[in-house]
Amino acid sequence: MTVKGTSENPQNSKQAVIVGSGPNGLTAGALLAQAGWQVDIYEASPHLGGAARSQALLGEGTISDLGAAAHPFGIASPVFSKLGLEEHGLKWAHSKYPMAHPFDDGTAAFLHHGLEETAAALGDDSRHWKRVHGSVTKNIDKHLENILGPVLRMPPHPMRMLQFGAAAMWPARTLANGAFETEAARALFNGSAVHAITPPDRPLTAAFGLLFNALGMSRGWPVAVGGTQSIANALAAVVEEHGGTIHLGEPIEDLGRFGKADAIILNLTPAQVLRLKGVDVSESMKHKMKKWRYGAASYKIDFLLDGPIPWKNPEVANATTVHVCGSADEIRLAEAEAAAGRIPERPFVLVCQQQAADPTRAREGKHVVWAYAHVPQGFVDKRAGVLIANQIERFAPGFQDRIIHAVTTDATQLEDWNPNLVGGDVAAGATDKLQAIVRMPSKLGPKTYMASGSNAPGGGVHGMPGAWAARAVLADHA
Repeated sequence: MTVKGTSENPQNSKQAVIVGSGPNGLTAGALLAQAGWQVDIYEASPHLGGAARSQALLGEGTISDLGAAAHPFGIASPVFSKLGLEEHGLKWAHSKYPMAHPFDDGTAAFLHHGLEETAAALGDDSRHWKRVHGSVTKNIDKHLENILGPVLRMPPHPMRMLQFGAAAMWPARTLANGAFETEAARALFNGSAVHAITPPDRPLTAAFGLLFNALGMSRGWPVAVGGTQSIANALAAVVEEHGGTIHLGEPIEDLGRFGKADAIILNLTPAQVLRLKGVDVSESMKHKMKKWRYGAASYKIDFLLDGPIPWKNPEVANATTVHVCGSADEIRLAEAEAAAGRIPERPFVLVCQQQAADPTRAREGKHVVWAYAHVPQGFVDKRAGVLIANQIERFAPGFQDRIIHAVTTDATQLEDWNPNLVGGDVAAGATDKLQAIVRMPSKLGPKTYMASGSNAPGGGVHGMPGAWAARAVLADHA
């Protein structure tokens, strides 16, 4: 199926071909179409959006996010703001708390919509929490301008970058143990940090804790009304508004057919790029792509329940995102096991309760719940599903009695659904060691560019790798 734009660009405009209609491919296409380029986006799937898709996975009247669910970086994305996605149908929805972290005794730590509120609820760690997060939260836009781009450049706000880097370089566990006195604050920080899909005792993981918490306390961790698909649909609307064309159900195996294009942007990871024919890149670049490492996988379950999750602490039901694992030590152990290639008996489970913010996700009193755990690369053992359910039951007795239907998606199934999720890696590449900060370059060859989570600033539904690829194209054709 081909979806053509409603306006026509001049016949003499430059032509860009984009392979892949994930948020980064669509973002690059939208920016180039706005700049007057002729844009054609090719998507192998009959549906656009890449991993930013939603459907009635659990039956009629339900909406499940097949990939990403909550979007702290999406609502804060500079390029999404520039493209005016909210003027093209996107609506964000917030719950009472951006995030919650329950404990065995029925208590819970909460990330609030504000630095002062979050700190006040942490008691003895109130001033410590503000000292660690204060500058990042209050200057979040400047920090995002620094961070949401290639590291090897002069940041637009150098002093802020130095300030951020002084704390960000530490392992999250080291920073939390040194800065906080309470288990609540330590677990809250470590839980946010392991969105890096890397054990929190590794360098640079503190950066993830700082950013995810600061975003939650300044912009929130919202969901998209009607599902994450709404983000992709809004981006597609911008592409089409400026005359771009989206070709669905058209897999591309050979770039040779696009010889007349002025630029080719690949919304793919290195493994997919290397499988294409006709890729015009140097041998050294191919060698670099072959060395690209993929990280731990995700094992995902979508649940349909006959009511909300019965958390021991009822307030947890008012949080969009819930980190389910227990203490900071348990988080470290779970992530270390997954990184070492073993399934943790008590995994770190990330739960998203979209209906706490968006009631459209189910009807007739039913509740859609999205959950995943970090597991070893390529993990397919269905025992992971039992461990995930048991971990939620631990903090919400009676949870499993409320399950009407569940759909599990293992690492192999994730990759079958979206080949960019190599081995079930949703970050498009390991985020440890040097890869944590140095991603693949936007430009691969004379007229070949790359825009995926493998590029700076990394994974997530924020469109910034697509924005940087589009900027590189426009700079080369200035």
